[in-house]
Amino acid sequence: MPFTEYAQFANHTATLPDIALRLREILDDPATDAQAIGHLIGIDPALSAKVLRLANSALFRFPAQIDNIARAVNVVGGEAIYMLVMAETAKKLQSQFTTDLVNPRTHWYKSILTGVLAQRLAKPHIRGSERFFVLGLLYHLGEMVTALRDPEKYSQYINDTRALSPWRKQLHAFGFDFALLSGAIYQQWQLPIQLYAPLMDTHDNAMAHKPLEERLLLQANGIVWLLGEQDLCEQAYITYREELKITIEYKGLIALCEEAQQQAHALQALFS
Repeated sequence: MPFTEYAQFANHTATLPDIALRLREILDDPATDAQAIGHLIGIDPALSAKVLRLANSALFRFPAQIDNIARAVNVVGGEAIYMLVMAETAKKLQSQFTTDLVNPRTHWYKSILTGVLAQRLAKPHIRGSERFFVLGLLYHLGEMVTALRDPEKYSQYINDTRALSPWRKQLHAFGFDFALLSGAIYQQWQLPIQLYAPLMDTHDNAMAHKPLEERLLLQANGIVWLLGEQDLCEQAYITYREELKITIEYKGLIALCEEAQQQAHALQALFS
């Protein structure tokens, strides 16, 4: 079955919340102010509560209590609010593709950690690295869709014991990798091209020189895989370093992962 059929299945099963598209439009308007963003967020009481929790969390360490959305926007920033909205959106979407084959809590943490690592890896190289948190967060939806749509084939994939990276196993089992499917789904849902195109090419081995965006997403997802499956031991680092195009030395990578895991746990608690 081609990946486009899985994308159509996802499109018929769930839809992207309107607030995700509307907020992006507002943020891209130079005339937008905190009040306009606050008004849009305020339509959703649950989301408003999470915005306030984020603004008052240890992630920002603001000295005074923040008790309204507009002030939270001023403190946290519009892009951070967008990250939060997309995180809430991603979690809601994942809940619509629930299957016994995928542990939702583990999968959600994996999504958050991929986003945190992608942003941290991008920060020294790309202005506006916040977008990479969203890209990493959105990366894993394709896995949920395939598990729900084709549980037998997904079971074969997760029971594949060969010493291969997951995206190579995905290609063998399905003929495509899950990131490609995720990107195709977001394309159908009309997300901005910068939030789906890199996903579709992350594991494209036909590209002689992989662009920076795709390399960073490959690294983030690969590191999450090594952390989850092999505890990122030094031998695994040596074995897969070239495939993952990792340039950070092992000790530096371990330090990066420890910081990213702490942040990911804090964010997971925010969405619990």
